[in-house]
Amino acid sequence: MELVLCSGSLKDLADVYGVSYPTIRLRLDKVIERVRSLKAGRKPDPLSDLLADMIERGELSGAAARRIRDAARRRADG
Repeated sequence: MELVLCSGSLKDLADVYGVSYPTIRLRLDKVIERVRSLKAGRKPDPLSDLLADMIERGELSGAAARRIRDAARRRADG
Protein backbone atom coordinates (compact mmCIF):
# COMPACT_ATOMS: atom_id res chain seq x y z
CA MET A 1 0.00 0.00 0.00
CA GLU A 2 2.82 2.39 0.87
CA LEU A 3 4.41 1.86 -2.54
CA VAL A 4 1.22 2.98 -4.23
CA LEU A 5 0.88 5.95 -1.89
CA CYS A 6 4.45 6.92 -2.81
CA SER A 7 3.46 6.79 -6.50
CA GLY A 8 5.86 3.92 -7.06
CA SER A 9 8.91 5.88 -5.91
CA LEU A 10 11.32 3.54 -4.15
CA LYS A 11 13.28 6.52 -2.85
CA ASP A 12 10.16 7.91 -1.19
CA LEU A 13 9.25 4.47 0.10
CA ALA A 14 12.70 4.13 1.67
CA ASP A 15 12.11 7.46 3.44
CA VAL A 16 8.73 6.26 4.74
CA TYR A 17 10.32 3.14 6.26
CA GLY A 18 13.49 4.90 7.38
CA VAL A 19 15.81 2.63 5.42
CA SER A 20 18.16 3.05 2.49
CA TYR A 21 17.19 2.79 -1.16
CA PRO A 22 19.23 -0.43 -1.61
CA THR A 23 17.34 -2.00 1.30
CA ILE A 24 13.98 -1.16 -0.28
CA ARG A 25 15.23 -2.41 -3.65
CA LEU A 26 16.28 -5.74 -2.12
CA ARG A 27 12.97 -6.11 -0.29
CA LEU A 28 11.08 -5.45 -3.50
CA ASP A 29 13.28 -7.95 -5.36
CA LYS A 30 12.36 -10.52 -2.71
CA VAL A 31 8.65 -9.85 -3.22
CA ILE A 32 9.06 -10.03 -7.01
CA GLU A 33 10.85 -13.36 -6.75
CA ARG A 34 8.10 -14.78 -4.55
CA VAL A 35 5.37 -13.61 -6.93
CA ARG A 36 7.21 -15.10 -9.91
CA SER A 37 7.60 -18.40 -8.07
CA LEU A 38 3.95 -18.52 -7.10
CA LYS A 39 2.87 -17.59 -10.62
CA ALA A 40 4.99 -20.42 -12.00
CA GLY A 41 3.48 -22.84 -9.49
CA ARG A 42 6.70 -23.27 -7.53
CA LYS A 43 6.93 -23.36 -3.78
CA PRO A 44 8.88 -20.54 -2.09
CA ASP A 45 12.65 -21.04 -2.28
CA PRO A 46 14.12 -21.33 1.24
CA LEU A 47 17.64 -20.51 -0.03
CA SER A 48 16.45 -17.27 -1.62
CA ASP A 49 14.60 -16.38 1.58
CA LEU A 50 17.71 -17.04 3.67
CA LEU A 51 19.92 -15.00 1.35
CA ALA A 52 17.44 -12.12 1.36
CA ASP A 53 17.39 -12.14 5.16
CA MET A 54 21.21 -12.11 5.24
CA ILE A 55 21.27 -9.15 2.86
CA GLU A 56 18.78 -7.29 5.00
CA ARG A 57 20.92 -7.85 8.11
CA GLY A 58 24.01 -6.63 6.24
CA GLU A 59 25.72 -10.02 6.36
CA LEU A 60 25.87 -10.43 2.57
CA SER A 61 25.81 -8.17 -0.46
CA GLY A 62 23.03 -8.42 -3.02
CA ALA A 63 25.51 -9.31 -5.76
CA ALA A 64 27.03 -12.12 -3.69
CA ALA A 65 23.58 -13.47 -2.84
CA ARG A 66 22.59 -13.55 -6.51
CA ARG A 67 25.80 -15.43 -7.39
CA ILE A 68 25.13 -17.98 -4.64
CA ARG A 69 21.49 -18.41 -5.67
CA ASP A 70 22.38 -18.74 -9.36
CA ALA A 71 25.12 -21.29 -8.62
CA ALA A 72 22.72 -23.33 -6.49
CA ARG A 73 20.12 -23.29 -9.26
CA ARG A 74 22.67 -24.35 -11.89
CA ARG A 75 23.77 -27.21 -9.68
CA ALA A 76 20.17 -28.32 -9.07
CA ASP A 77 19.41 -28.19 -12.81
CA GLY A 78 22.59 -29.97 -13.83
